[in-house]
Amino acid sequence: MANNNEQPKPGQVQVNMTPEVEKGVYSNLTIMGFTPTEFIMDFVFHHPGMPRANVQSRVVMSPVQAKRLMRLLEQNMANYEKANGMITLPEDVQPKGPISPFKIN
Repeated sequence: MANNNEQPKPGQVQVNMTPEVEKGVYSNLTIMGFTPTEFIMDFVFHHPGMPRANVQSRVVMSPVQAKRLMRLLEQNMANYEKANGMITLPEDVQPKGPISPFKIN
């Protein structure tokens, strides 16, 4: 990315960020929906044990950009796991031992 003193090369975009946006927001829940022309992603912070949660940010993008985002996430996740080990999701872990306290004969 070019700094403020450099002119972007043809085909490049110079991206600026305000200090407020630079801080970012934390999200531990994402809600997604779509229409024929756009994907809508709500990034939510849900405090465990609380009955309500607030949307921290909403991102709306075209299906083409959503697919590019998906590919970018897949590529970066593969790079992350190669460097740091596999990420295991709780729902992918098989329970150890019986899942019921009752013995089945």
